[in-house]
Amino acid sequence: METRDIFYPICKAARTCLVGVKCLTRSDSQPTSSAFVPATSNPSETLRHYSDSLLSTNMPSLYIPTLLAGLIITGSSNSLWTKYQDQQCVEDCDTANPIVFEQPVFQTLQMFLGEMLCFIPVLYFWYTSRSQPIQLPINDDTNKDVRTLRGWKILLLAIPALCDLTGTTLMNIGLLFTPVSIYQMTRGSLVLFVGIFSVLFLRRRLWLYQWISLIVVMGGVGLVGFAGSLIKDTAKELLGLVDEEGNEKPEATQVLVGIFFVFFAQLFTATQFVVEEKIMGHYSVEPLVAVGFEGLFGALAVLLIMPILSIPSVKAISPFFDLPRGWSQMINTPSVLYSSVAIACSISLFNYFGLSVTRHVSATARSLADTCRTLSIWIISLGLGWERLLFPISLLQVTGFSLLVYGTFLFNNLVTPPKFIRPPTPTVDASEREALLDETAALPADVGTGGFDVVPQGTTTTPGP
Repeated sequence: METRDIFYPICKAARTCLVGVKCLTRSDSQPTSSAFVPATSNPSETLRHYSDSLLSTNMPSLYIPTLLAGLIITGSSNSLWTKYQDQQCVEDCDTANPIVFEQPVFQTLQMFLGEMLCFIPVLYFWYTSRSQPIQLPINDDTNKDVRTLRGWKILLLAIPALCDLTGTTLMNIGLLFTPVSIYQMTRGSLVLFVGIFSVLFLRRRLWLYQWISLIVVMGGVGLVGFAGSLIKDTAKELLGLVDEEGNEKPEATQVLVGIFFVFFAQLFTATQFVVEEKIMGHYSVEPLVAVGFEGLFGALAVLLIMPILSIPSVKAISPFFDLPRGWSQMINTPSVLYSSVAIACSISLFNYFGLSVTRHVSATARSLADTCRTLSIWIISLGLGWERLLFPISLLQVTGFSLLVYGTFLFNNLVTPPKFIRPPTPTVDASEREALLDETAALPADVGTGGFDVVPQGTTTTPGP
């Protein structure tokens, strides 16, 4: 055994003890309140400090379940409220051909207004932190290379906002013609385009099992689409998709068209995710701030195109673009107006709960919650009578949805791949193992956090004179 092998653990242990004593000494002169937030002039930085302080607190036992339940409830209610709004009669309600609310552009504007509500907690935390004493950063060497997204660079968020505008509008059009459960399941094809775009634009490498998972997702989407096509062939009378004279209603023949709109919209949603990841990789920005700015830019884009959509020749193309008529329908129909407020609020709360789950739990928990959201939407739709369990449509939906879930979990490493497609396990030699130990042996003082973070749980310290 070499001399270095004997003295290296001793030196490392001595260094750890010295740093620990230094941390405990510093804790004697620092307040122990974990809710301490340094006062800054940047709302984004204030929210980041506040969120980091929450991570060091002992959260109540029901905090995490409340976040997960809030994520599932708000995510499900958003799709359900949108479908409910699509079914509201706004004109000629006493005639044989009533007109329902068909304004996907207005529904997209509702979503952006809901995203803008994410500015409320940012401004609140910034305002309440103004009365807090200013604390100088202890060790900010780790953040000196991080560039904050500010100034004109904030306009970069307009790019994903435009992608969100296009994708959400297309999905709202597709929801007009498809059952809400099939709509939600078809949205699961997002992982297919995200995986492909990650390889093309982010230069990432996918293992064989991840490519197979994308094929499984594609098969699940195909089964869900095939189940939707059977509605117009085998379930018209049971689902009420024919009128009294036996003529087929437009929704029955356009289910596949609606699925195509939802599927095609995932191209723009995947582009939005890839662009957002590019921006987040180069700049530092609080997620709630990014969501708020995307909502602001998206709402401004909708308001800017409103004069163009109000041109008579454009309105004649489709009722979807008749925004003045849609505004009149919304104001004069209380159910549409109330559901618009519910959609905006659910979008805002969904973003808040989603970011909170990702921060306090993991992105894996968020993926599992999203799966529960799809199931809850289907169950609630059955309970409301919007859909019915029919053979073989429901069986195909369950099979397709199962393939979607398995493919998504396999792609995100939430399930173990089969042995014949598992990636090889990398081998680590002695020098690399020693380097890994050096990197993972950092104490709180080494990563720029205060020494009072290492005070044992259940003990208190007395501030110095």
